[in-house]
Amino acid sequence: MKTITILLISLSAFVTVSALRTQSAAVRGVLMCGDKPLANTLVKLWDDDTGPDLDDLLEEGHTNSHGYFELSGHTDELTTIDPILKIYHDCDDGLMPCQRKVSFTIPDKYIESGSHPTKIFDIGTVNMQIIFEGEERDCLN
Repeated sequence: MKTITILLISLSAFVTVSALRTQSAAVRGVLMCGDKPLANTLVKLWDDDTGPDLDDLLEEGHTNSHGYFELSGHTDELTTIDPILKIYHDCDDGLMPCQRKVSFTIPDKYIESGSHPTKIFDIGTVNMQIIFEGEERDCLN
């Protein structure tokens, strides 16, 4: 009986693991604060998971001196990933505590199979002075 139970558990684990699909996404853009580049700004690419599954950080980085960034990453999921770009910044923030946090959803057509995406979602040049709908404040990023 123990052997059958162990066999069933092993088979179930194998089926679950083999159903996972490696998926990837990439994003790039230029961040500005008015007419000045938003340099050294933290940007993160996440897989936004729902339910009990925790979000997966795909990659994080900082904008360069010209406000440019490029991120890509991959993860293994049973269902299609939901990549989200999160930007943490202080553009036009004055003395407010913490940072402004803005999130952008990456369109599904930029989600690819495998660990190396060939298509990059280009958000273009974004002026972060804009107050975005759903913008939050983040002290822990």
